Amino acid sequence: MACCRFTKAKKVTALSIDGGGIRGIIPATLLAFLESKLQELDGADARIADYFDVIAGTSTGGLVTTMLTAPDRDNRPIYAAKDIKAFYFEHCPKIFPQDSVSSSGPKYDGKYLRSLVHNLLGNITIKQTLTDAVIPTFDIKDLQPVIFSNADGKDSVFKNALLSDICLGTSAAPTYLPAHYFETKDAHGNTRSFDLIDGGVAANNPTLLAMTHISREIARGRFKFVDVKPMDCNNMLVLSLGTGGAKKEAKYSAQEASKWSLVDWIYKNGSTPLLDAYGDASFDMVDIHVSTLFQALRAHKNYLRIQDDTLTGAASSVDIATEENLQNLAEIGGELLKKPVARVNLETGNFEAVEGEGSNEEALSRFAKRLSDERRFREAAT
Repeated sequence: MACCRFTKAKKVTALSIDGGGIRGIIPATLLAFLESKLQELDGADARIADYFDVIAGTSTGGLVTTMLTAPDRDNRPIYAAKDIKAFYFEHCPKIFPQDSVSSSGPKYDGKYLRSLVHNLLGNITIKQTLTDAVIPTFDIKDLQPVIFSNADGKDSVFKNALLSDICLGTSAAPTYLPAHYFETKDAHGNTRSFDLIDGGVAANNPTLLAMTHISREIARGRFKFVDVKPMDCNNMLVLSLGTGGAKKEAKYSAQEASKWSLVDWIYKNGSTPLLDAYGDASFDMVDIHVSTLFQALRAHKNYLRIQDDTLTGAASSVDIATEENLQNLAEIGGELLKKPVARVNLETGNFEAVEGEGSNEEALSRFAKRLSDERRFREAAT
């Protein structure tokens, strides 16, 4: 629902998809359900990108964002949401081959992923996405986040990178996949270089990033079709999808960690404690900030966060891409639809069921209706 297409609207809409490697199957399952509900309301051609002004995704969420927003030859999304889960089943075992782990350098060489995204996306750049895609990365040369968006790609040739390069950058998880280098060039031959690693270093949960992007675009006059002020939660409709976590598993203890060496913090019994800590902290801090903001402004029904913090064992990993584990993650996504709507407890950080709001499936059905109503309102006012 790019802003230039409409003259009037009630709310700005945003979708956010967390990072999490193979656990991207979980939000893919939720998105397939949401899109099916939109199709029930508006026809079989309805796609996620038709309903959101901004779609933000980090790492694996950035890949999903790209699949939802990159155009095909008919200027429609290259993937329907229902097909993303099959994409994970087909390609994750080759991206993360369980029988071919590197003895030096990153755990995986990334060759299959590079070939895959180049073949899938070709010469498509970020300014061509069907709605405003926002994908964070982190530049290790400058030690600062680099955020790519459709809006920035239209404003600056140096930020109008190939979607394939952006996907490789945002998914280059330290220790798992190699960092990604590329350059952009203007008509005069001037270049800008990027030395990128996983966007999760900057924003593993990009919900707040999506909201601040909207606020920036409002300040720049880009959302003239809706009477909304920056960070006005009453006029935002935000869906945030997690990739699951292992909060209940109690994976590490202070007694154990107090004896760890530098190497142990990086890699311990098949896990990466330091990355786990930073990643989960990013998930939770963003959700706490956003939840607090929406609740303080009494607009909590405009923010839906769906997350499962009960993963254990292989299901909580980012790269155990066995058929059994991928199938288990798909089942976890299906079960998450049946679980009650939950919100983060601002004291404990745990998700707690909310009375009277039903299941996540029911909440997504209500969300679909609000998205459909918003789209119809805009089209009628155009």
